[in-house]
Amino acid sequence: QMRLVESGGGLVQPGGSLRLSCAASGLNLEWYATGWFRQAPGKEREGISCISSTGGFTHYSDSAKGRLIISRDNSKNTFYLQMNSLKPEDTAVYYCTVRGGGCPQWRTESNFASWGQGTQVTVSS
Repeated sequence: QMRLVESGGGLVQPGGSLRLSCAASGLNLEWYATGWFRQAPGKEREGISCISSTGGFTHYSDSAKGRLIISRDNSKNTFYLQMNSLKPEDTAVYYCTVRGGGCPQWRTESNFASWGQGTQVTVSS
């Protein structure tokens, strides 16, 4: 059974950084594209980023470009979201997710197969 567990969330000041991790079990991550979504209070869940199975292709939302970096380490069955220059509007629950194949239409939740439980990121002074 697939299982994804996020870690690394917390409270950070504006301008600070956090690194989220997503540890996968019950699957060989090298066969899956992986992504990150977030859901802010009162808003729908939105796609932030997707990375292909080999790490050769990455995709970002406009809000993530230049500040957030997705990466993966297939040898550890883990992938990451490095978040820099954080803003209060980045406050949300962040979810990791996986899907077979690559990242086409990666912003659509239903294209992903399995989800983590979410980790809270709060950006506040």
